[in-house]
Amino acid sequence: PNFVPNLKCQQLKIKAENMPYLRSDYIARREEELPVLMRWFDTTAFGTELQPFVQTATYLDVILYSRQQITKENAAMNAADTQLSPWGIVSIKPQMIDYEIPMEPATMMRNALPLKEGGSGVALDHK
Repeated sequence: PNFVPNLKCQQLKIKAENMPYLRSDYIARREEELPVLMRWFDTTAFGTELQPFVQTATYLDVILYSRQQITKENAAMNAADTQLSPWGIVSIKPQMIDYEIPMEPATMMRNALPLKEGGSGVALDHK
C-alpha cells in the first residue's frame, strides 16, 4: 500500500482529451548515460490541465538492486560507491494496482545497454 499522502500515480491512459499534453524526447537520467526515447505527460507545464486525469496512488512498487549490481554500475560510471547496505532502492513507482506493472520498453532498452552507458549490463531476454 501507498503510505505517502497525496502521492500521484505516474501512469495515465492515453486518451484524446489528454494527448495534447503528451511529450517525447531523448532523455538521459544522468549526464554519463546514453539518451533513450521517452514519452511522458508534461505535468510541469500542464499540471492544471492534467489534474482531472491524475489519481492519488494506492500502491508503491519499490525497485531494489543488489549491492553487487550497484557496485558494478557505479564502477562503470566512475561514481562513488558509498553505501554498504545489501540492497539499494533505485526506483519507487506510485501506481493504482497491487502487482508489478510491466517495465517500459525504454527501461528495458536502457537496462540492456552496457554498464558504461548507464545500463545494467544484462542482455534482453528475447523469449
